Amino acid sequence: MYHMIVKRKVRALFEAVSRGDAGPVLRQFAPRLEHRLLGDSALGGTRHTLAATARWYERLYRLMPDIAFDLDTIEVAGGPWHTIVTATWEERNSGTDGVETRNRGLHVLTLRWGKATSLVICPDTAGLVATLDRLAARGVAEARAAPISD
Repeated sequence: MYHMIVKRKVRALFEAVSRGDAGPVLRQFAPRLEHRLLGDSALGGTRHTLAATARWYERLYRLMPDIAFDLDTIEVAGGPWHTIVTATWEERNSGTDGVETRNRGLHVLTLRWGKATSLVICPDTAGLVATLDRLAARGVAEARAAPISD
């Protein structure tokens, strides 16, 4: 039963992000957190505060305002005191230039008593960098900005 509830909650979080609303994700984090996107890009890096994580989602929506996720699988392991969730997905967006791109990846989420302590986002980094390079070539300077880290 617990795993089913977690899957439903994770699905709802992806739906919120796909609607352009990072609020539910931000409210899910524990006071001590890690938010990481693999790779060296404007969206890469590691954040340990809610403020930096909120800035990251703001940047994500500026660069990919219509980002949306289609979930493939959600797997849940462990009990409420230490839960690991993996979610595989396909993401689509049209950037700020209207060119539709797709990418695949994996989220690894760690929960402790219902709060997210770690979120590691593992996209196809080559695909992400290609999208950001395309946006930068079309004048979107933030696509080549330094990662938001703290």
